[in-house]
Amino acid sequence: MPPLTGIKVLDFSTLLPGPLASLVLAEAGAEVTKVERPGGDEMRHYAGPFGEASANFALLNRGKASLCLDLKSSDDRKRLDPYLAGADILIEQFRPGVMERMGLGYDRLQAINPGLIYCSITGYGQDGPLRDRAGHDLNFMAETGALSLSCGSDGIPVVPPVLVADIAGGAYPALINILLALLQRKATGEGCRLDIAMTDNLFTLMFWGLAAGFAHGDWPLPGKELLTGGSPRYQVYRTADNWFIAAAPLEERFWQSFCDAVGLPAEGRDDRREPRAVIDAVAARIGAATAEEWRARFAGLDACVSVVTSLREAVCHPQFVARGLFTRRVADGVGRAIPALPVPVAPAFRTDEERLGYPRLGDANNREPFE
Repeated sequence: MPPLTGIKVLDFSTLLPGPLASLVLAEAGAEVTKVERPGGDEMRHYAGPFGEASANFALLNRGKASLCLDLKSSDDRKRLDPYLAGADILIEQFRPGVMERMGLGYDRLQAINPGLIYCSITGYGQDGPLRDRAGHDLNFMAETGALSLSCGSDGIPVVPPVLVADIAGGAYPALINILLALLQRKATGEGCRLDIAMTDNLFTLMFWGLAAGFAHGDWPLPGKELLTGGSPRYQVYRTADNWFIAAAPLEERFWQSFCDAVGLPAEGRDDRREPRAVIDAVAARIGAATAEEWRARFAGLDACVSVVTSLREAVCHPQFVARGLFTRRVADGVGRAIPALPVPVAPAFRTDEERLGYPRLGDANNREPFE
């Protein structure tokens, strides 16, 4: 039996952070009801249709139910009462104060459901001078110093290809704290309010920069540090056929193995004195052969080297096929199915259902609450 069987989740969130958090809860057995405004979650209408919604929406909302309500309507809000009384977890992603103005604030709900775990995910948290400010992932990365460290050779920060703040700063910290709150409730019988600020949690990811800055005043710079392009031991090199090699031979034994493979002479391996010169020397050697030649040369070597592959190639790699990463399915309701989004839930904790649909807008409106 999945560990969250019997846990009821009421999810008011949209787009990515909250829906990903509730998806993981659903994969672990929780019953998730997604509250949507008339017209539905904005992500339903994104490009890339898959049945009645977008493929993005389908991946993030597999196995949930949809309750379509106008939260500005008092009659529609009354329809929430049995859900609010029976929920174990509530997830919301509005700006601070919005839920309170709709009569759905924590203090009121805690009075009618003392065991409720009420999780609020925002960019900046429930207090502080930025609490009411709008923002997206790129803004949060910019305002926490993370974006400043990801500059290209032209000195311009590179737009990250993954939504780090939404996932690592929002969805995953929300999950961690929800599960901790469930453990605490088991002991005390009481729920709690969780304030998840995506910007707060981004600083955790830059522990190495904070350590250097706080302890020694050596605040990191783009292109200068071990992890920002300042070392030949953590670098991306171009091959002769315009592919790329990701080299991360940080430890000395890996570095020596790497240098042997690329033919770097012993006198040119000391990267402590002139790291730029060593980077250039390695780049010249990598640039003299194709990606496949390097793949063959590094095969079987402990040197921490990878050929940079596309997402399309990655999902077909024998490693991820062997792990069964994309065996579960999400269905569109009209006969088509695509691989479901892999989530960090161990197989032993997942529901048995390998194929589930995503909710049609309002498909729970005529059901009993949490049916």
